[in-house]
Amino acid sequence: MATISTRLVNSSIRKLRLVVCGVAKRRLYQTVSAARHISGIGGENKQKFIPTALQPRYFQTSSALQEVVQFKLSDIGEGIREVIIKEWYVSEGDKVSQFDSICEVQSDKASVTITSRYDGIIKKLHYDVDGTALVGEPLVDIETEGAISHKQEEDVEVDISSKEQRLEDHAMQMTTSGRKVLATPAVRRLAMENKIHLKDVEGTGKDGRILKEDITRHIESLDHGVSAFTGKQVAPQAPISPPKADRAPAPTPIPILRAPAPVGKDYTQPIKGMQKAMVKTMSMALKIPHFGYYDEIDVTTLVNLRKDLKKVTEKRGIKFSYMPVFIKAASLALNQFPVLNSSIDDKVENVIVKASHNIGVAMDTADGLTVPNIKNVQSQSIFELAAELNRLQQLGSAGKLGTAELTGGTFTLSNIGSIGGTYARPVILPPEVAIGAIGRIQAVPRFDRDGNVRKAHIMQVSWSADHRIIDGATMARFSNLWKMYLENPTTMILDLK
Repeated sequence: MATISTRLVNSSIRKLRLVVCGVAKRRLYQTVSAARHISGIGGENKQKFIPTALQPRYFQTSSALQEVVQFKLSDIGEGIREVIIKEWYVSEGDKVSQFDSICEVQSDKASVTITSRYDGIIKKLHYDVDGTALVGEPLVDIETEGAISHKQEEDVEVDISSKEQRLEDHAMQMTTSGRKVLATPAVRRLAMENKIHLKDVEGTGKDGRILKEDITRHIESLDHGVSAFTGKQVAPQAPISPPKADRAPAPTPIPILRAPAPVGKDYTQPIKGMQKAMVKTMSMALKIPHFGYYDEIDVTTLVNLRKDLKKVTEKRGIKFSYMPVFIKAASLALNQFPVLNSSIDDKVENVIVKASHNIGVAMDTADGLTVPNIKNVQSQSIFELAAELNRLQQLGSAGKLGTAELTGGTFTLSNIGSIGGTYARPVILPPEVAIGAIGRIQAVPRFDRDGNVRKAHIMQVSWSADHRIIDGATMARFSNLWKMYLENPTTMILDLK
């Protein structure tokens, strides 16, 4: 009898493992284990167990089992092996649930919010703020619930003979009405900032993963009063508050004669965070044979056009600069010169031409130089680019740019004109093969076709390209096409998709 009962229980366990997943799986296993223990399977009590298939039986538990687990820092990709703890969102003794934010960490590539995988109580923080945490090492200790229910100290009656059917129903409910949400922390943060419930968003990524584009599309559908996921009429969403005005340009410093100051002591500071990323990236970049190409562009028509467009976008809560136009023009030009939107493999044997135009924008932030990129520029309107650029600037100012924003770039533009420069020699960001630096727009005298002097708005651009796969003629033709779009912005309408 004991042998038969053991086989029946083991068979039930195998079946139930196929039905449940995630937390439900773990809790079921604990339930069956508790049943085996209570029924006396093993040791001297084997004969006391009566097979549930022959005689249905109930058992009861009255308390939750507690277990302290070490929550280790998982691999966050991009070859990152260590991070700096920027901020703790919890303290020892705090209660957390799954997906609650634990802390924010800074790698040499991006800021990442770490979320909890468990429900429980924080027992220990393994690092102080500004401490260096290693991937694979414990981050916090969490006292978790080891019982079969979400509620501690609650009596639970379980009919083992009917549990399999109930769990099948529960698993079906999880996939139909309470589908599991797959999304990166950056996407979850974007949804939270816009008060969007992820369960209402249809994911277009792998295995139904929700992408940033899905959130944007959902917000647009809410603006039109229809849910993109259910297709039903919904209440209009409150407009996103317009971003704060940018800081006024810093005035040009004036040299000041001062009396000699006493010499201070030398001091040492570690290279970490974004500065460490710059050291690594620039060291790789100097292995690339660069060549430069320079030109000037008459953007007088664009300057006048922006005055009108700025009024329209401000009513929509978006600040409109020249950059969205520069970015869209670059994408249109890349359609005809795709080699500039490519990379070279590690063995320098193949060129990988990228289908998506993920155009990076260099930003001067409190954390140093960062280059977030706008994904799929080829599929976005100029207004959509302006909105995304506003979002990236806000995240950059707050030091909240994540891995999703800082990785995957295919081409870069740097607006040195916002600081006051005209020409530069930009350094390529590997694995990209081209970058452009845009100078400030200046009002200068120019001759028109009739020989008359007129006021013109002139802007300089400096290109750098990887001479291993890009020649000067290709770079010049690309620049000329980009220049044509900017000098005659209405012609962009002909090539927009």
